[in-house]
Amino acid sequence: MGLDYHYSFKAPATITRETLERFLRTVQNLAESLGFSPCVVKAVPFDTEERQTFARRLTTGEEFQSDVFKGIDVVEAYQSDPDTGRVRLLPEEGAFLVVTDERGNEIVFGFFRYPDEIRGEETGLGGWMSRDWVTSPDPRYRQIVRAFADAGYLDEESDEYNPRRGETRKLD
Repeated sequence: MGLDYHYSFKAPATITRETLERFLRTVQNLAESLGFSPCVVKAVPFDTEERQTFARRLTTGEEFQSDVFKGIDVVEAYQSDPDTGRVRLLPEEGAFLVVTDERGNEIVFGFFRYPDEIRGEETGLGGWMSRDWVTSPDPRYRQIVRAFADAGYLDEESDEYNPRRGETRKLD
């Protein structure tokens, strides 16, 4: 079992994808100054099959559960479990930064917007969000996450490499 650095980001639904893209371009400059290369910012709707396949590579989706979905496969979901009524939804759009380290590892930082409702059921996933982690003590990742915190976008973090910060911190 390895150690991880977990983080999650949130932004209100009222913020546009373009606004988040501009913010991510500033983070891209930081990442490049820290030695990550290449660094790529994208802000796109996931509105085609090809883009949805790309979204599956970027995120595991967000979980939503409803008794309405017990006993049926939910076509709009990335994954569904008819026994529990749980579904994993793909984002509808995203604004994200992909950074690549010296070994070719790619890490995604950014925001994804999920459906507000599915089949008439509210998902509670309004706004922009993402959750991810890195299995690395590299302080450069923490500097990138700190840029999100400084802009008011960091929702939670847990750093198992740092004993003082190993507990999950929910930020308001």
